[in-house]
Amino acid sequence: MSKSLNVFKQPLALHSTQPMTGFLRNGYCEVPASDFGNHAVAAEVTDEFLDFSAKQGNDLRPIPGMKGGCKWCLCVSRWREAFDARKNHPLGDQIVPKIFLNATNEKALNKVSLEELKQFAADKQE
Repeated sequence: MSKSLNVFKQPLALHSTQPMTGFLRNGYCEVPASDFGNHAVAAEVTDEFLDFSAKQGNDLRPIPGMKGGCKWCLCVSRWREAFDARKNHPLGDQIVPKIFLNATNEKALNKVSLEELKQFAADKQE
């Protein structure tokens, strides 16, 4: 069990063990001091996002088992990049992964607002 908190200041939920995700590869989107990428966003990646990320210079597909539909702890800056790019991208909202708020680390709020995250939440909660 993680001691970190989610964006609701509740205990951080487990995100994925297939594939094993998280900066610490423990299934949680924890953000230790050594995680300069802030892998806080608990996302379900799509093929459209994987293509977008690869074009930005971060191809995630070489990770064993990585494909559209996988749950992964994303860097906040990459999710933010997709969020901002969607307005001018031909695929629009399709490039922004859905996220799981209960498993998204509160440290994501350093770069994105809760309102922005809620726009793409797969698990609706107030």
